[in-house]
Amino acid sequence: MKPDSTEARRFIIRGRVQGVGFRWFVEREAHILGIAGWVRNNADGSVEVLAQGTRDQLLGLRSRLREGPRAARVDNVEEMEARPSAGIASFRIEGAW
Repeated sequence: MKPDSTEARRFIIRGRVQGVGFRWFVEREAHILGIAGWVRNNADGSVEVLAQGTRDQLLGLRSRLREGPRAARVDNVEEMEARPSAGIASFRIEGAW
């Protein structure tokens, strides 16, 4: 991936998204798509994702976030532009904040 083709997005997912394997679902989908970044639970019950990749990779992730794993109920996916970071090379699950 060329550095100039890398984009970054922040997603906030709301609904029944904690305690249903959502972070592990996101990590698996990100690995399949070749996306770098992280996913974490937020104190307000939402899940937050920072994702870096090509526009097509990020569109694929957005689509999967709207579905979520079988036990989840996704009510809303908020998407914001973010600044790509050269220090993020893989995808990981971060601890809850």
